[in-house]
Amino acid sequence: MEKMTVKPLQFACLKWMCAASFILVGSAAMAQSWPTKPIKVIAPYPPGGPSDLVMRTASERIQAILKQPIVIENQPGAGGNIGAAAVARAAPDGYTFLIATDTLLTVNPHVYKSMTFKLDDLKPISVLSSFSQTLVCNPSLGVKNLNELIAKSKTTPLSYASGGAGVPGHLSTELLLNMTGMQMTHIPYKGPAPAMQDVLAGQVPCGLLAGPTVLPHVKSGKLTALAVSGHGRSPTLPDVPTIAEAGVKGYEADFSLILLAPRQVPDDVVNKFRMAVVEALRMPEAAERLKATDQIVIGSTPEEAVVKVNKDFAKWGAVARKIGLSLD
Repeated sequence: MEKMTVKPLQFACLKWMCAASFILVGSAAMAQSWPTKPIKVIAPYPPGGPSDLVMRTASERIQAILKQPIVIENQPGAGGNIGAAAVARAAPDGYTFLIATDTLLTVNPHVYKSMTFKLDDLKPISVLSSFSQTLVCNPSLGVKNLNELIAKSKTTPLSYASGGAGVPGHLSTELLLNMTGMQMTHIPYKGPAPAMQDVLAGQVPCGLLAGPTVLPHVKSGKLTALAVSGHGRSPTLPDVPTIAEAGVKGYEADFSLILLAPRQVPDDVVNKFRMAVVEALRMPEAAERLKATDQIVIGSTPEEAVVKVNKDFAKWGAVARKIGLSLD
């Protein structure tokens, strides 16, 4: 089956920034009266993930601001594509939104052979939070820092676990291998929890996995944390260096949760919802709760969200092409 190709220039415009002058739905009167009924936010992953946590953390405050219930609906499948397609097809009336990991926009178009929605069917509203991955190894491997792992990988056959093909841990590790010349075989799992269990058991020596998944085991000494993938240190593991600090200059693999809307939702409605969500997440209690799960609240503007998505689209597209990643 021929792999889908993605045109970078088509994505670079995305029509997100151009759409405002062509909005045919809604008016100033609609924005003033909105909302008049419950607002649905689709999380295109199973319950309990970061997107769920962010919206459930913020929902009470959002409801107080907008005076309407927030209904969080999980529609998992196809790396988030199923839920995203549902939002892309939703009426652009401001009552259906999407919260997703940015890989939905920056990775999926490169690796899925077919997608049931177009990127410009959706427009980013805000980068809500950022998070990184934590590189951990079983202590039995005998490495205490990233340089030791790099050296060992060049003399000893090694493997690494991830939560699945195309997930942040997989892409982050492949970027690391590419930048260092390391040799490690990818062992994909159905989620970070089973991946972590096999690293704990020593069946796979290492993994680049979500911070909350590995944190208790790092603190207990059952796993050794070598580095984190982001541009800054983890708030839950402040003594662990970033991969760049550990010696791989220029390395950075941050991931984000992004709030999106159907493309033709009026900007006034979009901004009203964005401001309510960002205000809710910036409340001290909400920010601290997310910090404990290794997420940093961002609350960007739509323009900043588009810049980040475009940048990461190019970066992860190059990684996906190099490793020949293709998903059904």
